[in-house]
Amino acid sequence: MTYREIYDAWKTDPEAFWMNAAEAIDWVEKPSKALFDDKAPLYEWFADAKVNTCWNAVDRHVENGRGEQTAIIYDSPITQTKREISYIELRSRVASLAGALRAKGVEKGDRVIIYMPMIPEALEAMLACARIGAVHSVVFGGFAANELAVRIDDCKPKAILAASCGLEPGRTVHYKPLLDGAIDLADHKPDFCVIFQREQEIAELIEGRDFNWHGFQYGVEPADCLPVEGNHPAYILYTSGTTGQPKGVIRHTAGQLVALNWTMKNIYNVDPGDVFWAASDVGWVVGHSYITYGPLIHGNTTIVFEGKPIGTPDAGTFWRVISEHNVKSFFTAPTAFRAVKREDPKGTFVTKYDLSCLKAVYLAGERADPATITWAQDHLNVPVIDHWWQTETGWAIAANPIGIEELPTKLGSPAVAMPGYDVQVLDEAGHPMPVGELGSIAIKLPLPPGTLPTLWNAEDRFKSSYLEHFPGYYETGDAGMIDEDGYISIMARTDDVINVAGHRLSTGGMEEVLASHPDVAECAVIGVSDALKGQAPIGFLCLNTGTDRPDEDIVKEVVKLVREKIGPVAAFKLACVVDRLPKTRSGKILRATMVNIADGTSFKMPATIDDPAILDEIRDALKALGYATA
Repeated sequence: MTYREIYDAWKTDPEAFWMNAAEAIDWVEKPSKALFDDKAPLYEWFADAKVNTCWNAVDRHVENGRGEQTAIIYDSPITQTKREISYIELRSRVASLAGALRAKGVEKGDRVIIYMPMIPEALEAMLACARIGAVHSVVFGGFAANELAVRIDDCKPKAILAASCGLEPGRTVHYKPLLDGAIDLADHKPDFCVIFQREQEIAELIEGRDFNWHGFQYGVEPADCLPVEGNHPAYILYTSGTTGQPKGVIRHTAGQLVALNWTMKNIYNVDPGDVFWAASDVGWVVGHSYITYGPLIHGNTTIVFEGKPIGTPDAGTFWRVISEHNVKSFFTAPTAFRAVKREDPKGTFVTKYDLSCLKAVYLAGERADPATITWAQDHLNVPVIDHWWQTETGWAIAANPIGIEELPTKLGSPAVAMPGYDVQVLDEAGHPMPVGELGSIAIKLPLPPGTLPTLWNAEDRFKSSYLEHFPGYYETGDAGMIDEDGYISIMARTDDVINVAGHRLSTGGMEEVLASHPDVAECAVIGVSDALKGQAPIGFLCLNTGTDRPDEDIVKEVVKLVREKIGPVAAFKLACVVDRLPKTRSGKILRATMVNIADGTSFKMPATIDDPAILDEIRDALKALGYATA
């Protein structure tokens, strides 16, 4: 069947479509139906089923005779460590940890915070919670103590599973002092903590509260899988809100199982046994969906990579891992490719490895500019698929579904809506925009299985944040357009659409033009307050390594380019060269924070910022342009 036939089949009979997809899951009690809409606009999927995530991700593969297949490949260029864990070994390790948690009083519905680096034990902790029906909340390892404390107070965990440290190139991140500080700050206190001691740093344990990972499991009865209801929360994942209380996105068990399993073949085109690698972190939604659950539910081999795209040891590390471990589908963020491209613009490192195993590359996390996609396609000679989704949705809203049919690529577009998503572009009043015109992107309710049903203990906030602006729709917070072929283009967060003298303009469209300049490795455009025009755009340019031309020449050229490609209406006159851009640890550029600096307005330091010192560099660059004077 073609993509169009499958999408139309979903639209014609969503109930039959999702019940058919549910056949691929092992149920203890099958669902009586797919959609439960009695509490609309809050919807649930497969709510009356009984099922266990860990069984579907681990045990069933062992039971089906695939226990010797590698489940997890751990590759850490930072520690020079590589090891493989089979499905049968993974089952034993997870059952043991789950049994120890249960023996210490963790039961179905109890929350467990996981605060760990990119090591296999992080995945085992997630699966151990799923095995006994505990609700895990993974907090990105190395998050500051106050941010961890906020999450402790919000989800009130019975236990916290952590590691002694995390490792970055050239430095050790001391997790245990951060954990101790967070527990001191939090009003809620966990019953106990379990610490995985890494050989690079042995943490001091607090008598009576902290337990050693291995000692904690000694002599304990392994736990069997506990069936839970289809609408039982599998996890809470806090979105990196820059102000106030973080939003706890929850994921229901059955919907996640059905949706993620469906995506592995239809979107990522992998079959059971194939190696799938998402170069992300378990602390982000990509790590939940496509390092841990998706690949393991589908019977793939997943890679846990503790390293960086550059510097561990060089810009060829991605290609080494792909070649060495026979990766078929590779998923990363555009920012990672931009870092590689900046270090190795000619793709010299690509030629050093045999990448014949690689069939496709997937990009998500922020807008994939055409220059980055073109660079990757030219050097890798495989489809480079931009796809669009959110922490809230848990899987792709729009993608090129090459497991169904490889559609033509349109640069700058993550292609078409996936089954389950009725995507529309609306004006401020909620009316559909004409084809090809910029507006707010919204998704007609109900959202498909695997997406957020609500927020943790914050139903009113869920409704006000996502459902109230456009009744009957989920508001994505993204701005974009849909063309005559149904291809969606995400141009910016709604907040990043700027108004220049009454014209609504996308910063993403301007960034696309800047990125097309041969000397520009990465860029960002923000709208700053302007007394005459309302807002004016400013561009920030990071140049390719080895570029020796004067900065002012490159700035003049990009200003001219924007004038040629977008027109004088953009009023694009200011740009500056900077060494780096402020980003979250997951690679998103902190444009809103840059706007606050430019406009001299106060802001809260984003919890997820990779390096706060970069903000001083941005402030200096803005001052040189006459902004950030407050």
